[in-house]
Amino acid sequence: MRIAVINETSAADRNSDIMAALADRGLNIVNCGMTKSGAPPELTYVHTGLLSALLLNAGVVDFVVGGCGTGQGFLNSVAQYPNVVCGHIVSPLDAWLFQRINAGNCVSLALNQGYGWGSDVNLRLVFDELFSGHDGEGFPAHRKESQRHSMGLLSSVSHATHRSFPDIVGKLPDEVAGPALLYPGIKALIDSAPREGRELADAVAARVAAISPAPRNDR
Repeated sequence: MRIAVINETSAADRNSDIMAALADRGLNIVNCGMTKSGAPPELTYVHTGLLSALLLNAGVVDFVVGGCGTGQGFLNSVAQYPNVVCGHIVSPLDAWLFQRINAGNCVSLALNQGYGWGSDVNLRLVFDELFSGHDGEGFPAHRKESQRHSMGLLSSVSHATHRSFPDIVGKLPDEVAGPALLYPGIKALIDSAPREGRELADAVAARVAAISPAPRNDR
C-alpha cells in the first residue's frame, strides 16, 4: 500500500510524529506536504485537500493521511472532490469504526486541538487500527451488507454530482491550483501516475504550464 502524508502549515510540525508512528509497518510512505510550520512555500488545508484528492484520483497513492489544526478544515477541503472517502479521526476507536464501516481512503487528523502529552502514542494506536486489514468488514456484523450498500450509493452520488477531475483541474482558481500544483515534488509524483491516471496527469501538466511564468529571454 502506498500512502501519502500531506501536512499543511498550521500543523506541519507534527509531521515527524506522523512519520514515526507510520514507521516499521511495511508501508510505502510518500511524505509530500510540509514538514515545518510557516516554512515557505506554504500550503493551507485548501491546497492539501486538492493535492490529496489529486493523488488518489490519479492512482499515485492508495491512501492519504492529512489533517490540520482541528481536522475539520482539511476534511471539508478534501470532501469537495470526487472519489474521496475521508474520516475525521481523533481516537483509535474512530479509526477502528471508520475502516470497518466506511472503508475510506483518507483520514483527517486533529493535530493542534487536543494535541499534547501522549498524542504521539495515540497516533500509533490510530494507525494500528487504520491499517489492520479489516476494511469494510462492517460493525455490528449483521449491518455489513447494509453498510456496503450505503457506500455504493454514496459512490454513485459522488459520480453524479462532480465534474471529471481533469475538468476540475482546469477550472480551479489560480490561488488554489498554483500553490498546490507548483509545490516541490508534486509534478514528479503526478508524472508517475499509472495508465489509468494519465488523462489527469496530462491535465495537471497543462495547468502547470499555464500557471508557471514564461521563461525570460534577456538576450
